[in-house]
Amino acid sequence: MYDVVIIGAGVVGGMVARTLAKYDMKICIVDKESDVAMGATRANSAIVHAGFDAAEGSMKARMNVRGSQMMESVCRELGVKYKRNQSLVVGFENERSEVEAIYKRGLANGVEGLSIVEKDELHTLEPNLNPDLTVALLAKTGAIVCPYELCLAAVGNAMDNGAALELDFEVCGIEKADSVYTVKALDGREIKAKYVINSAGVYSDEIAAMTGDADFTVKPRRGEYMLLDKECGGFTTRTIFHTPTKMGKGILVSPTVDGNLLLGPTATDIEDKEDTSTTAEGFATIFAKASDNVSNIPFNKVITSFCGLRATGSVGDFIIKERDGVITLGGIESPGLSSAPAIAEYVEQLLADKGALGEKKADFIATRRPMHYYRELTMDEKNAIIKKDPAYGRIVCRCEGITEGEVVEALTVNPAARDIDGVKRRTRSGMGRCQGGFCSPTVVELIARERGIPFESVTKFGKGSIVNYGKTKGDM
Repeated sequence: MYDVVIIGAGVVGGMVARTLAKYDMKICIVDKESDVAMGATRANSAIVHAGFDAAEGSMKARMNVRGSQMMESVCRELGVKYKRNQSLVVGFENERSEVEAIYKRGLANGVEGLSIVEKDELHTLEPNLNPDLTVALLAKTGAIVCPYELCLAAVGNAMDNGAALELDFEVCGIEKADSVYTVKALDGREIKAKYVINSAGVYSDEIAAMTGDADFTVKPRRGEYMLLDKECGGFTTRTIFHTPTKMGKGILVSPTVDGNLLLGPTATDIEDKEDTSTTAEGFATIFAKASDNVSNIPFNKVITSFCGLRATGSVGDFIIKERDGVITLGGIESPGLSSAPAIAEYVEQLLADKGALGEKKADFIATRRPMHYYRELTMDEKNAIIKKDPAYGRIVCRCEGITEGEVVEALTVNPAARDIDGVKRRTRSGMGRCQGGFCSPTVVELIARERGIPFESVTKFGKGSIVNYGKTKGDM
């Protein structure tokens, strides 16, 4: 019996778990995928929004502004890369009124560090901008972070403090009897808990319906991206937006915390909640719209593309509510990443109001060693580690300089990787120029060795993604 079961191991569910793990409570996180951070968390813009976009007084605005204020300290505690690089919402002269409206809305939302910059200053700040842009909103609190790294760290920190994690747990039913909820999975597993927290992303409406709540629906909104090589990471210093539309904040151009350049996302409403395919139309949109904002983008340096799905709710705002022991976190689209720490704080208060929080733990572990700590050590420090464990001296991924020791860590530290993409998210092995062409075979061998499974059983991203069906030659 658990005190709380959290359905959905994305960044919001992870931050909720980490926050509640401060208390003497039994917590279980479940997710239908084979790893955490497999929904919108692994494929989004990685932006910590300042909070000027959402409507004044909305739950989005409140959670965004508070989450932005919390994010730097949360990332510092969890050892997650965070950079306050600022953001610009740029416009042409005929869009000046829109830029001014966003500025006023930001002030009303309580965002600090906002100002309007004119053409000369704008192009001094960002020399690669389209020369025809004449005005922009500058948000000094805008920042960037790695979303799946934040999720992994939050879930891992919760687990380090006693939380349980159940993966490949596809919820098919929720029943209540004698003040206890039973959450059932397709494979027959069951989790019993006093409270249910629904953080299921694009499936949050379907989970809500299992508890008798049919007040909202969620539709997936496709967002496609292009990622450029690290040599392009300095093409802009700030995150560049154009004035937004009803479909979102438009195509952005932004550096990432790992030194790449990110373009996207598109915004297309679709029906299939599993369709993360990329399209020629999407790439054409990114090419055209990104070029409206930034000139001479080196599109020939694109190393990969990907697509994520945003959970667009039917009410136009975040859906955060408690009813009969179920806390629903629905329609958490952008700025969901920015809002995650604040949403977790809000859930904490909802449970406190119900008298459901235990005593605070005296031995709560607030900090976590960064997943990227090894690459930031001095050569002498690395040599000291290699002397104790030679695996750290063997390079697996040439592009990113990732060692065997780091891969083994990724397969053993909470939450442990179970497949190739899991190792990739934790170490960046396979994220460089060759996109895993060199390192993948070695990673497969290490996964098989460390997990004690056959080489042919190793998957790329969970069930149904077998990489090898057999060997073409016998052992040499």
